[in-house]
Amino acid sequence: MKTKNIFIKTFGCQMNEYDSQRIYDNVTNLGFIKTSDQANAECYVLNTCHIRDKAKEKVYHEIGRVKKLYRDKKKPIMVVAGCVAQAENEEMLKREPYIDIVIGPQAYHKINELLKQHESNIKQEEIEFDTISKFRHFDNVKNNNNKISAFLTIQEGCDKFCHFCVVPYTRGPEYSRPFNQIITEAEQLIKNGAKEITLLGQNVNAYSYRENLKEFRLSDLINHLNQYSELERIRYTTSHPRDMTDDLINCYSSIQKLMPFVHLPIQSGSDRVLELMNRKHTVDDYIKIYKKLKKINREIEFSSDFIIGYPGETTKDFEDTLNLINKIKFINSFSFIFSPRPGTRSSKLEMIDKNTAKERLKLIQEKLFYNQIKKNKSFENTVVDVLVENKMEKQNKFFGRNKYISPVIFDGIDENIGKIVKVKIENSNQNSLFGSLKKKMKAA
Repeated sequence: MKTKNIFIKTFGCQMNEYDSQRIYDNVTNLGFIKTSDQANAECYVLNTCHIRDKAKEKVYHEIGRVKKLYRDKKKPIMVVAGCVAQAENEEMLKREPYIDIVIGPQAYHKINELLKQHESNIKQEEIEFDTISKFRHFDNVKNNNNKISAFLTIQEGCDKFCHFCVVPYTRGPEYSRPFNQIITEAEQLIKNGAKEITLLGQNVNAYSYRENLKEFRLSDLINHLNQYSELERIRYTTSHPRDMTDDLINCYSSIQKLMPFVHLPIQSGSDRVLELMNRKHTVDDYIKIYKKLKKINREIEFSSDFIIGYPGETTKDFEDTLNLINKIKFINSFSFIFSPRPGTRSSKLEMIDKNTAKERLKLIQEKLFYNQIKKNKSFENTVVDVLVENKMEKQNKFFGRNKYISPVIFDGIDENIGKIVKVKIENSNQNSLFGSLKKKMKAA
């Protein structure tokens, strides 16, 4: 079989990273080989994200850049995949003739067929929601990801219909993969060398699969993965407060491989705004979850997501959010000014003053970044356990993460890749910890 180069550029969330891997696993059956050379590919894939503002325009900007790269050579098969493809499919094909294939997230199992059909010079579009068929197809396609830290999708879609969110329209309703199929794929990743697995879902803790009158939950997956001696760490993301059940919370008391870091988006510290968002939880609900987790495991730290300047947000609503941040002291969070997504309920609402929103975001981020810097500073002059993922390019340093997912850059040796080592933290900044390999020292 003649080999061809494929370049895949991934935007957005961890699930898109997982999807890009599975797209590549699939197209290898057509002879495609992944390349890092953007200017020499027979197929060029943009795996897109629709969560943030101007996502569509970023795609057109990327395509313009590709056009310049291939100005004097044969154009690649141009594929736009992901959530922007799902939401903007018809417009994209009309607006940009350079695009050959548009494929939504629930149709990736059809990409080989679309690539074969491309030879007929017909523009191809595939956006149907066929989640079950997609996962059944990929259950028979080996996952060749050989990274130390690997992603594994267990659940897709969302039934919550938050008024700001496009996920129900781009990923479809909630779907949980069969328990045994997830375990089989996890075993393959472990065989490939994974020492850490992050379980993924738009609402990952809503995972629920029934078989023979038994319900399998996220807690069951975590408990099962805990049995594999080769696996060192287990994580999951992204969670919803409504699905933070006691069986999952209890995992933090008994499973050491489950990292004590919980990413639990709240979006606002105001009950009034949460109701406007249709979040279906209150600030008090969130604080109760926080207290339960801290009681069961004092080492647990939290991160979250915040939407600032949501339509109708008052000064008091904003102050409530600041108060929540002061109470919980999130160590690593994402915060953005509200940007309307086409087709959502909130896109029809009147925006608050842009300058006011910008000023509020600045204040929120100052507080969040202060907590993040303070937490990182607390690691200085201590020894932490680090899972070593790789040697960094162009410098004689190694990269890994501590239990709170903080990046750690340190002097080490090649033999430590894939192992948990003790690193003396000597310095830090807002985002990373810096240190050197230490032996025979007690971890902090």
